[in-house]
Amino acid sequence: MSSLTRVVSFFPQSLLGVVLCILMSTGRTTPLNSRVGAVTLDWENHILTIYHPDIPGGKIETWYLEAYCRAGSTDRAWGETVIGHKTVLLSKNPEGTILKLRCTLSDGVTVEHLIRAVADGVAIELVARNNGTKPSDAHWAQPCTRVGNFTGTGETSTDDKYAYLKKSFIFQNEDEEPDFMPTAHWSEKARYLPGQVWCPTHVPRTDVNPRPLHPQAPSLGLIGCVSKDRKWILAMAWEPYQELFQGVIRCLHSDFRIGGLKPGEVKKIRGRFYIMPNDFPALVSRYKKEFPEAQKSGQATRD
Repeated sequence: MSSLTRVVSFFPQSLLGVVLCILMSTGRTTPLNSRVGAVTLDWENHILTIYHPDIPGGKIETWYLEAYCRAGSTDRAWGETVIGHKTVLLSKNPEGTILKLRCTLSDGVTVEHLIRAVADGVAIELVARNNGTKPSDAHWAQPCTRVGNFTGTGETSTDDKYAYLKKSFIFQNEDEEPDFMPTAHWSEKARYLPGQVWCPTHVPRTDVNPRPLHPQAPSLGLIGCVSKDRKWILAMAWEPYQELFQGVIRCLHSDFRIGGLKPGEVKKIRGRFYIMPNDFPALVSRYKKEFPEAQKSGQATRD
């Protein structure tokens, strides 16, 4: 006889609800992989660190933020695209689960970042404001997530800087199955090599990173990788987003879109880091639930 059966048999019906509430409060219904409090945060020297005790390496580091960028960037020298900025940490709660940052761009735009640890990763809310009297050219920005240690392909494991590609994925074929890199129709021509950029259809193809531009648009706004032990998925998403990007320092990008700011204009942007058990249907379901406004972008015409 199970413990629950004993409860039903020997406890008065009036007490059954109380007992069930006690059993639920012990956390027995919560998977260990999703336990609240597993994720903690820190930010120092422009690096956002996400700590998780159960993943390979125990942490994920993101250059936060690498750059704010102008439009017209696809075939232009990178130095002419970047807009100068400074980031400061405004606050961190004692538990290390909530961070507040402020970026100040050289044109006077400010971007406030509220970064919260959640059970399956990190949730981010941004508010971008143009405090000046002139339009801002800030169209997008780059958080650069380092995935070498998570995938088991870091500097101490291999000299191959691109070994992580085979564990990295996007969704580009108009379905919910991950496409692992290098994907079909991989591009190898650009101002700067190597790398790979996926541009959604709502963004001009002239306004992305000057690395090889894939001829297809992503069908979902997710990019990520599978852990060394194959037990975990790390994935990133923003709404709105500018591009998905496989970089050159064992990194992956989901880069958020600002789209320029008129004088006095305010825009809100949402982002997510997912750190989940290796279950792609669950990842896609969570993404679609949290970003219902995100539309499938369809495929771009091949070059």
